[in-house]
Amino acid sequence: MAMDNPAYTRNKGFTADKGTLSAVELQAMYDASPNTVTSHGGSANTVAETPMSIEGAVGKSVTLFAILVVGAVVGWVLTSGNPALGMSMMFGAMIIGFVLAMVNIFKKEPSPALIMAYAVVQGFFLGVISFVYNSQWDGIVLQAVLATLTIVGVTLALFASGKVRASAKATKVFMISMVGYLVFSLINMLLMSFGAINNPWGVRGFEIFGIPLGALIGVFAILLGAYSLVLDFDFIQKGVANRIPAKFEWMGAFGIMVTVIWLYLELLRLLAITRN
Repeated sequence: MAMDNPAYTRNKGFTADKGTLSAVELQAMYDASPNTVTSHGGSANTVAETPMSIEGAVGKSVTLFAILVVGAVVGWVLTSGNPALGMSMMFGAMIIGFVLAMVNIFKKEPSPALIMAYAVVQGFFLGVISFVYNSQWDGIVLQAVLATLTIVGVTLALFASGKVRASAKATKVFMISMVGYLVFSLINMLLMSFGAINNPWGVRGFEIFGIPLGALIGVFAILLGAYSLVLDFDFIQKGVANRIPAKFEWMGAFGIMVTVIWLYLELLRLLAITRN
């Protein structure tokens, strides 16, 4: 499948289809990263690593989201007591989170410590920004959380049932759409930063036949996020099928966490725009 996500494509086990590999090739992948144990006599015995599993990826995902929630609670509580401090720390967390995301994406092998650090920092960022949104629109955070959980649950159920699958054609469309969305977001941010548009949402605040443009773009972004989740699940499934080492469960969990955070932020903004 043609998905150029460096978080996964740096390891062939996430991208190779099981059907294209022979039994010999699968066994070679399984034995490719052995642990070496030296006996008392000085001889080395090779013991293959435990292969990746769905259960392991789920367990690590739960761990990361638990850390994320703890960080969010800290950010929320700190900001509620000292809004100025919380806001200033939020920008620092945003920068650190971006750096950690890039490091984790481009590392050849996952680092659990760096991935968990990313979860802590992003959790703090989400806690602060969620407090800000909730201060302006009471109850919006609960709505966004429930909507995010619903989308993730429905997407997972459809993928598990086989009704939704990633395809090369759909993924190409997804990649083109993502580039377009990122370019639009960058231009919109620059227009707002330089005062070219006074609307607090920038171009998103414009209306088409009485409908905020931001609402239409928000729905489009959420559809992209849902398909991104399908890709995350697909990559994990391929990793398990190709029996790559269990340490890559952390990378699968990291990919899901990044997508869910993006979905949540898009839903927060969509709900805020529609309330306006």
